[in-house]
Amino acid sequence: MYHPFSVPETIKTAWNVIKKNYVSLIVYSIISLICYEVIKFFTGFIVVYDNQYSQVAFVFFMMLVQSYIVLSFYKLILTLMDREYYEFEFKDILPSFRMALSFVTIAVLYTFLIGTIMFINFRLDLTESARAIVDKVEILALGYLLVRSMFCLCFIVDEDSGPIESLKQSFFITWNNFFKLLSLILIVVIFVALLLIIINLIITTMFDLDNDSYVFKLAAICWFAISFPTVQVMIMASYRKLVYAHQDVDDDVSETL
Repeated sequence: MYHPFSVPETIKTAWNVIKKNYVSLIVYSIISLICYEVIKFFTGFIVVYDNQYSQVAFVFFMMLVQSYIVLSFYKLILTLMDREYYEFEFKDILPSFRMALSFVTIAVLYTFLIGTIMFINFRLDLTESARAIVDKVEILALGYLLVRSMFCLCFIVDEDSGPIESLKQSFFITWNNFFKLLSLILIVVIFVALLLIIINLIITTMFDLDNDSYVFKLAAICWFAISFPTVQVMIMASYRKLVYAHQDVDDDVSETL
């Protein structure tokens, strides 16, 4: 049976995935964070920042590392959502270089877009009130683009789409669902903020912050380990629901495979 995209159903689906796989998701989040920090640490000893080319190369390399971490997490979530139908190995959740390059390309495109907007702003001779209006319009426009393109990475890992193709696919499935997605994003932001407040209250209650210099780092890791997989599962569950809503199929995974 066909079902339109629904925020409550999406939250329910995401919660079921998290509830069944929270250990795997949290462990993988912590491992990913550690791997990223270790690679960044050792790369700092290897790369010589004597010119702009080496700095650009370092940024590009770290973007590739980040792309592998994020895309592999997305592939892991997809695999966990479908795992009752087949077994998987680590190689099954490892993205290809083409996928990582697509990720980096999209990141560069958005960086270029934001840089272009900032350059234009510097060149414009506007009054203070006019600049405030222009800034708000630009923020709203960028926010709109980010919401409409937020599922491009999902298409990259799920269908091995290229950067431009994945952006087009994301814009297609988010058509007529912008405000629903906006409400879902607001719910996620509230959850992440509440989680941060709760962890902060626990820290201030249980620890002496003057004597425990690593408490905040530990709290940050705990916050990341819970919030990061939650947000990513929510994105992937929304992606699945939106894809099924645009096809003549049921949005229940078990009935579409």
